[in-house]
Amino acid sequence: MKNKIAFFLFLLAGGFFFAQGYLFEFKYKEGDSYRVLSTVQEDVFFNGAFHHHAEILNRVSVQVTGVDQEGRGAHNATFMTSERSTGARGGAFSYGEDYASVFKRDPTGRYEISDEYFMPVVRDVPIFPQEEIEPGFMWTAQGHEAHDLRRTFNINTPYKIPFDASYQFLGIVQDENGKEFCKFDVQYEMEYAVDKSLYASLRGEVPVATQGYSHQTVYWDQEKGCIDHYREEFKIEILTSAKNLLRFEGTAHAEVTDFTRTADQASVAAVIEKINDLGISDVSVSAGEKGLTLSIENIQFLPDSDILVKKEREKLDKIAQILNAYPDNDLLVTGHTALRGTKESRQQLSEERAQAVADYLIKNKVRDKYHVFTKGMGGDAPIADNKTEAGRAKNRRVEITIMDK
Repeated sequence: MKNKIAFFLFLLAGGFFFAQGYLFEFKYKEGDSYRVLSTVQEDVFFNGAFHHHAEILNRVSVQVTGVDQEGRGAHNATFMTSERSTGARGGAFSYGEDYASVFKRDPTGRYEISDEYFMPVVRDVPIFPQEEIEPGFMWTAQGHEAHDLRRTFNINTPYKIPFDASYQFLGIVQDENGKEFCKFDVQYEMEYAVDKSLYASLRGEVPVATQGYSHQTVYWDQEKGCIDHYREEFKIEILTSAKNLLRFEGTAHAEVTDFTRTADQASVAAVIEKINDLGISDVSVSAGEKGLTLSIENIQFLPDSDILVKKEREKLDKIAQILNAYPDNDLLVTGHTALRGTKESRQQLSEERAQAVADYLIKNKVRDKYHVFTKGMGGDAPIADNKTEAGRAKNRRVEITIMDK
């Protein structure tokens, strides 16, 4: 009995010897493409009183353009942010402004990025140690946030706030499908003041002090060498020169997804063939900068409204079969009008009609609301002569883009 107890204590004392060590590195491959989609639920407070709730969607599309001998991946990325307050109409998010960014990232996670780029905001998280580690291992590494204050305070380079992040490797977990992920706890706090030397170039109310924290749970795909998804809790407080206190707090969730590139002639030919097989009329197909676009010409709504007539709903049901062949690609629905009415009315109608098509796709589970975006172009992008009825019919269209970026 004593021998068994002694052997058991020996195992406890030296258990680390038998544990498996893991080396974590970002793996990059030239030509890889992926999309990061984060959704944020945020409460905003002004001087301690609740102001509003916001739902924010951040979309990042990335292509790895090269990998050097040290394993650093060169990335071309496009960032887009869309925000709406509680009570906003419609299910889909409107498509916001695109921001381009070019950077390198090494296998440990460290960024190399020029000050001409303002995205991403959070940089050098996570940073992995250059050694094998076991569950329970803890470490710290420096990171920073880079904020875009151009519009608000006329600061023309990223305003960088350094922090020390604390990490712990929590072990191996499985999702509901049995897929294994490495789980990490990541936390950091920030406390900083705006550099007073900047005040000379600032006008009006300015931030004078900021503090906050971030607590993330990161799920890592060891086979791919990348983050699969993460969850975050955060709070940021900003004190201004007018003694106003802004507080932002909430949660975020992000997913990283590979997507199929569609903007090539083979994909265009395949979709055209499917359109012909399904007997869909008044739909053209083209490859563009953002992906493969299906243009539904002369789309019919009830007069001066955003209510689809029955035959257009039936047409969308057939188009959905094509869209479902690209389940990992987001959709952009863009509305266009002919030159009728005022510029403001055309813009509003194009947005409403894009939203109507997007809502129909969401309702029929082609995508959820976080993977469909809308945009209204009014009558600013005609494809035919507005002087003829045939031309105006072509210009009254809704485009659905299967997005590559």
